[in-house]
Amino acid sequence: MGNCGEVMNSVFGRQKNTNVRISLPAVCFVWQFAMIVLFGVFIRYDEESDAHWVEFRKENNITSDIENDFYFRYPSFQDVHVMIFVGFGFLMTFLKRYSFGGVGFNFLIASFGLQWALLMQGWFHALDPNTGKITIGIESLINADFCCAGSLIAYGALLGKVSPVQLLVVTLFGVTLFAVEEYIILDLLHCKDAGGSMVIHAFGGYYGLAISWVLYRPNLHLSKRLNGSVYHSDLFAMIGTLFLWMFWPSFNSAITDHGDGQHRAAINTYLALASSVLTAVAISSMSQKKGKLDMVHIQNATLAGGVAMGTAAEFMITPYGSLIVGFCCGIISTFGYLFVTPFLEKYLKLQDTCGVHNLHAVPGMLGGFIGAIVAAAATESVYGREGLINVFDFEGEFSTRTVGTQGGFQAAGTCVAIAFGLVGGAIVGLILKLPIWGDPADDNCYDDEVYWEVPEEEEPIPPVLEYNNHMIHKHQDISESNFSVDQS
Repeated sequence: MGNCGEVMNSVFGRQKNTNVRISLPAVCFVWQFAMIVLFGVFIRYDEESDAHWVEFRKENNITSDIENDFYFRYPSFQDVHVMIFVGFGFLMTFLKRYSFGGVGFNFLIASFGLQWALLMQGWFHALDPNTGKITIGIESLINADFCCAGSLIAYGALLGKVSPVQLLVVTLFGVTLFAVEEYIILDLLHCKDAGGSMVIHAFGGYYGLAISWVLYRPNLHLSKRLNGSVYHSDLFAMIGTLFLWMFWPSFNSAITDHGDGQHRAAINTYLALASSVLTAVAISSMSQKKGKLDMVHIQNATLAGGVAMGTAAEFMITPYGSLIVGFCCGIISTFGYLFVTPFLEKYLKLQDTCGVHNLHAVPGMLGGFIGAIVAAAATESVYGREGLINVFDFEGEFSTRTVGTQGGFQAAGTCVAIAFGLVGGAIVGLILKLPIWGDPADDNCYDDEVYWEVPEEEEPIPPVLEYNNHMIHKHQDISESNFSVDQS
């Protein structure tokens, strides 16, 4: 046992080396080359993006190019794409010295992840058994962005504590696990999860938390001085919040059926988001002796309603039901930041930088179970016979499924997402614990200077000198203008 402990210490306890000059370019080049090869072998345009669209249109009696799915889905794709690259990125800029890492590594994760997602989701959902090819269109791009969201959520729990090479590994396994659990939940269990409460938020949240728990840093307090925000960093993070908040109705409705389902999903999400803002503000104010607001709560808990509405968004939950969901989740999420996050760090050794437990994991889990309850309570008088078949896809082998059974499968799907996140995250965490990834030491976290060239900060100029310098420049400008006038 003693020898085993010495081996473990020698493997995991080596001095940290954050030089990624070889490992990061090597991983980027090798994996991008692999993407090029795999795309060349498997990926092709679908019938609506292929040059044979003209023939396809005539064969299927399509009268106008406007009926191409691109014109229905592209506005939603734009909104989701902005959420992935701008919303998530800027939301993670709240740390005072880690804004480059927040936005830049978010960019890296999403850019690699969407390529790998098109392949993984294609193999499970769009592989033609006759040709062995995967066809992609505008909806494939939306689903790839959704797939990346799981890994970006996991990044929130690891923010400032891992290297870019580790993040690429997190994304590689995260997208793979996502594709598998999505196939199980949506295809095998036949669950409905348009906005991804289960497959995106619950999975991504618990995936990141499990990795963070395995990578526990006992001396992280040595970087405590940087684990916080300043005025301008919180303002930038609030920009991310607003982008996410505004576009979340598109996120939850992007891949729903055209017509009433998409329309209803946008309305339900819109209302849940609005409701969660008021309750988050209320609890944040109540938690302070003088009623002041905490920007952490406003940046995060105000989005909880959108997360929790993901599964039930296209169901007939009713407008007031959407308000109730947002009302409850705004409270639960804010209480999570106030009490649960400190508890998890103190007693379970779980270091969650962005609080993804309160914004994604718990609201995602609740959203999955809310969807199960609403599905089980569905009636023909509310939906109509054709409506029930359309909303829950009770067709083919699932034509005899009852709404009660559907509710049970929805609950089971939530459990599958959580299990994949926890077990997969623990395994990936063990892989990332190997001392080969260039991650920072405990006293060197939350700092952009570890992996970025950071420009020097300008030295503050005393007010008197600043005034004098201003006047000097002003006099210079006047004399130069006079000189030009004389010359003319």
